Amino acid sequence: MKNIHFIAIGGAVMHQLALALKKAGNNVTGSDDEINDPAKTNLANAGILPDKFGWFPEKISNQLDAIVLGMHAKADNPELLEAQKLGIPIYSFPEYIYEVSKAKKRVVVAGSHGKTTITSMIMHILRHQGIDFDYMVGAKVAGFDQSVKLSDAPIIILEGDEYPASVVEKKPKIFFYHPHITVLSGIAWDHINVFPTYDNYRGQFEQYLQGIEKDVPVIYNNEDPEVRYVVEVAGKHLKWMPYNMPAFHYDNGQAVLDTEMGSIPVSVFGRHNLLNTQAAIAVCMELGVSKADCYKAIADFTGAARRLEKLSETDTLVVYRDFAHAPSKLKATLDAVREGYPDRELIACFELHTYSSLNEQFLSEYTHSMDAADDAIVFFSKHALELKSLPDLDINTVQKHFGRNDLSVINDKTQLEQKVSGLLKNIGKPACLLLMSSGTFDGIDWNTVSSQQN
Repeated sequence: MKNIHFIAIGGAVMHQLALALKKAGNNVTGSDDEINDPAKTNLANAGILPDKFGWFPEKISNQLDAIVLGMHAKADNPELLEAQKLGIPIYSFPEYIYEVSKAKKRVVVAGSHGKTTITSMIMHILRHQGIDFDYMVGAKVAGFDQSVKLSDAPIIILEGDEYPASVVEKKPKIFFYHPHITVLSGIAWDHINVFPTYDNYRGQFEQYLQGIEKDVPVIYNNEDPEVRYVVEVAGKHLKWMPYNMPAFHYDNGQAVLDTEMGSIPVSVFGRHNLLNTQAAIAVCMELGVSKADCYKAIADFTGAARRLEKLSETDTLVVYRDFAHAPSKLKATLDAVREGYPDRELIACFELHTYSSLNEQFLSEYTHSMDAADDAIVFFSKHALELKSLPDLDINTVQKHFGRNDLSVINDKTQLEQKVSGLLKNIGKPACLLLMSSGTFDGIDWNTVSSQQN
C-alpha cells in the first residue's frame, strides 16, 4: 500500500485515477479549490473527498510516497511548493500511469480527434472476448463503471492526449506512455494556447513517433494526408499499418459495413466513426483477436458518453449531443448526422467553450465547418471568456469567420433557449437537434427546450 496525494484531485480523469488507486488498496488523499459533480459525488462515495476546498501545505509530509499533480494546479501552488521542498516524488498524471503500467503491454491511441471513440471501441471488443485489461479513457463508456482501471491485467489501453502533462512537466502527455502499439487517428491544429502555430502542433506528433521503440506497430489513418506525412517523416523505424474507410451503406438510417464476412450492421454512424472502427479492429487483431470476432463485437458498440450520444427520440425529433469543439470534429459530426438523417431538418447548436475556440486568432479555422446544418447557431458565454482571461468576442466577427451569413451567433443563455424553442415550434417536418460542446451551454436544460416542439 502506498500513500498518494493528489493536487487538483477534482479533474475529470484525475479523480478517476484517484478512485482506481484507492480501489487497488492505496491510501489516497487530495486537494482542490473547486470540485463539481460527478467528481464530487464519486470522491465522496469513495471516502476521499477533501473536507474543505483549497490548498493546505500541512497535508504534505514525508509520509507520502508520491504526489500526483493535475494540470489545473499552478506553479505557485502551496502544496506543490511544500512537496518540492521536502523532496517527495512528484508525478504528472501520465507519468504515474506509466509507473504503474511498466510491466504491461501498453496500447496508446493518439491524434487530434477520434481518440475517445477508438479507445472505447477497443475496450468494448476486448471485454466482449473476455480479455483482461486495464484502461484509461476520457469519457464514460457503456458497460464500464469507471474511466480508469488499474489491476494486475497484462494489457493497458490508454487514450493519449497531446496536451502538456502538468505545470512542472510541460511535454505532451503522450510522450510518457512508451507504447507497444500505437494509433494515430488524425491531425488538426488545436490548443493554440500551448501550440501557437500549426507546424509546432504537428511537430508534437513527429516527436512522439520518433520517441517510440523500433518496429512498434503504428496503426494510422491513411485517409489523412497530415497523418501520412508525420508517419513518413518521423516513423520510418516503426511497423506501418495504415487503415482506410471501410465499404459501407445505409439501410433505413442504420450504417452497415460491407465486409468479407458479409454485411455487419453497426450502432454508430458517420464516416469518421466507421473509420474509427477500422483502427480499433486493427489494434485488437494485434492483440490476438480474430477479425471475425472483432466485427461480431463492434456490431453492438453504442459509443462513449457525449460522442454522438442520443439524448432522446420521438417520431418528430431526435436529439444528439457531442463533445465536438475543434473545427475538424465539428465538421465530421455535422456531416455524420446529415448523412444519417438526410430528410430531416438539421438544427446544429455549437458552443465556443475551449481557449482555442474563444480566441479570435483561431476562429478562421471554423470557416464553413457548419455548412451541413439547415439552421446553424453558435453560442458563447461571457463567463467562459472571463474564466479564460480573454477579451469579449464581437458577434459579427464570429459570424464572419464561420463564413455563413445566416448563422445565428448568441451570447445569452435565455436567448439561445428561445431561439431553439422557436425553431422547433415552427418546423413543419421531422427534425434533428445536434448539440456540440465540451461545456454545458451555461447549464441549459435541453430536455425542457426540446419538449416544446409542436
